[in-house]
Amino acid sequence: MWLNDTCELLICMCDKLCLRLCIKTFVFRISVCYSLLFFLFLFKNLNHQIMTSTKALKLAFIHPDLGIGGAERLVVDAASSLKAKGHKVVIYTSHHDKEHCFEETKDGALEVRVRGDTIIPPTLSGSFYAVCAILRQLHLTLSMIFSDREEFDVIFVDQLSANIPLLRFAGAKVLFYCHFPDKLLTQRETTAKSLYRIPIDIIEELTTGMANCLVVNSKFTSNVFCESFATIKTMPQILYPGIRFEAYDKKVNTDDESVKILETSKNIILSINRFERKKDIVLAIRAFSMLQEDGLISAEKFRNTRLIIAGGYDHRVQENVAHHLDLNKVALRLDLIVHNIMPDSISAPPESAQVVFLCSFNEAQRTYLLSKALCLIYTPSNEHFGIVPIEAMYARLPVIACNSGGPKETIIDGETGVLCDSNSEAFAGVIASFVNGDYDREAMGNKGRSHVQKSFSLDTFINSLEDLLIKLASDNSQNTKFPIQFPLVLFSTLISLFLILYNYFDRLFL
Repeated sequence: MWLNDTCELLICMCDKLCLRLCIKTFVFRISVCYSLLFFLFLFKNLNHQIMTSTKALKLAFIHPDLGIGGAERLVVDAASSLKAKGHKVVIYTSHHDKEHCFEETKDGALEVRVRGDTIIPPTLSGSFYAVCAILRQLHLTLSMIFSDREEFDVIFVDQLSANIPLLRFAGAKVLFYCHFPDKLLTQRETTAKSLYRIPIDIIEELTTGMANCLVVNSKFTSNVFCESFATIKTMPQILYPGIRFEAYDKKVNTDDESVKILETSKNIILSINRFERKKDIVLAIRAFSMLQEDGLISAEKFRNTRLIIAGGYDHRVQENVAHHLDLNKVALRLDLIVHNIMPDSISAPPESAQVVFLCSFNEAQRTYLLSKALCLIYTPSNEHFGIVPIEAMYARLPVIACNSGGPKETIIDGETGVLCDSNSEAFAGVIASFVNGDYDREAMGNKGRSHVQKSFSLDTFINSLEDLLIKLASDNSQNTKFPIQFPLVLFSTLISLFLILYNYFDRLFL
């Protein structure tokens, strides 16, 4: 107990020291806090209590930004379901905007603790996303260890792995869920960006391999994982994400104001993706335009068809904002009539609107769109899994997707949807076939629903995940070992401390 009190006192002193010495630069402020906290961390080791399979587990989820997306949906569903099974669950995050999150995280159904958001900003002048995300996660983890003083049987970590050594050294058992290697999700347009990513990529591989249990979301991701992380010899286990069927069984609420603005008598071609370049939403717009340009459907049918592009949109994320503007320009250059529905907007599109951008949507809107749409077009290539096609198939909505990545494992080509080449011509041809009634949508929809019920239920995912967590918690062979990388971290910490002290004495005597 005395050590915890000492930690809190020194953290407070550290912050005051930064102000007193007028150390206002980002680097020195972080170095002061990081060095003192990590120095104390040498003397602290959580007592880890092993739980048996007959006893409820204490579980923590660590997710960097609890917004709206496939990864966030997985974390929220997993946490909710495990809590319903009697386990104690807490979600830790560095950012939780209650205006841009899933309902369960703001209505009290789940305990969400925001940590690691007071020292490091999300970016530095719009750059250094990865470095800031890593530092925020380390700050979150140190706050979790020293301030919250809770012991967890297993900690579920996803997206970022940099904090795994800290958790392991503290005595925790860690399950790392890899949605996709982060090193493959970044663009390296310049030599400087490539050099900048080298240490980050090394850290990702070293820290990922330190998890007690590694899990991925598809066979495709498993293969990419093994190719990308050559030094990790452990084969990750595959757990396909699932969906909560009851969340998609709700009836359309036509009294909801957010639904009313979407109501239309037109045929809806639906695209659901975050506003990110890697999702290749441009393909959807070009394919839609080709329906008219190439005469794939009649002029009358085209007038009666609308493309709705719905997706996660966060005004804090520069790419979301910039890409949304780029997509508008693409549509306008193709002479399409565009309407934008921004978050909290109550402006309904005019009947003439051909492309509607729905920037973030709620469950009521999702229910309406999945029930009303003619088909869903899913444009990302080599998508690691893709939860959206699962949602659509359960809603009896046929899916058109690229013949690569996770969709090859989830969509039965010609039966629950259509897999095609990743180009606008191929997509336009299949969309036209649906508009012209060449496919039996009812049969395809029924097949899709039964396929999802059989293979992608949340219960199947949760039962498998729970088995892994219980096994990990009760496995004595998984007790924490002193990581060999730790002396390197300690050395870098001491160097940082030396630089701080040097700066301090320099201010005193010069």
